[in-house]
Amino acid sequence: MKNEYKPLPLDTDSITLPDELMELAEDLARNVHEIWAKTRMEQGWKWGEQRDDKNKLHPCLIEYDQLSEEEKLYDFNTAIGTLKMICMLGYKIEKKK
Repeated sequence: MKNEYKPLPLDTDSITLPDELMELAEDLARNVHEIWAKTRMEQGWKWGEQRDDKNKLHPCLIEYDQLSEEEKLYDFNTAIGTLKMICMLGYKIEKKK
């Protein structure tokens, strides 16, 4: 019998990010997409109207600005979750002047 995996992410619901980190969140979201797309392309994936795992086609292999709002939100939520975890663990993020 296979063990049932139960994800246990850190609970960051109580963390409120400072306004200055929201711009960083958008930059992170954009970079998350770029890393994902680069990795897929290196694996032989190409753009396709519909996702096709067998033929390695994916509709999200486009520039970040061309993604649907739903897809952008997925990357943005990943960035927000990461920034909240960093803050929860006691790290401080400062922008160089």
